[in-house]
Amino acid sequence: MTSDNNVQVSVLGLGAMGAALAHALVTAGYATTVWNRSPGKADGLVAQGAEAAATTVDAVRAGRLVIVCLLDHASVHEVLDPIAHELSGRTLINVTTSSPAQSRELAAWAAQAGVAYLDGGIMAVPQMIGRPGASVLYSGSADVFHQYRPLLDLWGTSTYFGEDAGLASLYDLALLAGMYVMFAGFMHGTAMVAPAGMTARQFADMATPWLTAMTGAFQGFAAVIDGGDYTVKGQQSLEFSTLDTLLAASSDQGISTEAVAMVQRLIQRQIDAGHGKEGFARIIESIKHPQNPQDLVEHDPITA
Repeated sequence: MTSDNNVQVSVLGLGAMGAALAHALVTAGYATTVWNRSPGKADGLVAQGAEAAATTVDAVRAGRLVIVCLLDHASVHEVLDPIAHELSGRTLINVTTSSPAQSRELAAWAAQAGVAYLDGGIMAVPQMIGRPGASVLYSGSADVFHQYRPLLDLWGTSTYFGEDAGLASLYDLALLAGMYVMFAGFMHGTAMVAPAGMTARQFADMATPWLTAMTGAFQGFAAVIDGGDYTVKGQQSLEFSTLDTLLAASSDQGISTEAVAMVQRLIQRQIDAGHGKEGFARIIESIKHPQNPQDLVEHDPITA
């Protein structure tokens, strides 16, 4: 499939990510109109060939395809609600980070407004856009995804997960969950070794090959979880996995144990339930079945 550079595109939101997305479009030769709430952020893109719109109405009227990359779900409604009538008959691709419930709500809003809708979850930092390693997850309108696939592929590897507009967000946030917990573990380790005189850079040199090698365990955990048998031989048991020594060493170093204690609580719940001889992968049962009200974060799933 080849790109159609006759597509008129409007990008609303020129933060670091929105600007990177718009830059990729301009560089590829797409007629691109940009808008940002605060003035000045469009200047660099205009110098590259983009058109700056003074208002959201002007931006939407300039393009049949409207791409939204804003701060959060509330800001998307704040920008789009007043111009819903202008969006009617157009296509909206929203790559603002949202919860699955928020993405589904916006898809329903778009349908009511007569707007074709596609939701996207960007698995990249702005500097990665258009480079190897960047990927964007999509869900919502299949027609929109396939029609604009050449354009979407400019940003990174495009993967479509179905008509449920919330799926891209769900998978995006699930991947980020793994990333942030890993980052927290790295920070914890860095804090542990700091009193011994090791710098964060030195610890990073040690941690990078180790953590990279440990990702090889994912497939083994996945096979056990999908099989549902945590007693399969060859697994490290929960009793052997207890983090008491790690917690004690952390306390001895005078640092917070919060990041590691979270994992220990997941382990201990399964041991207390009589599953100590079973494999470490069983902690997913602690995650899937919260025990206490504080395990659940109260949230408003739809912020309009």
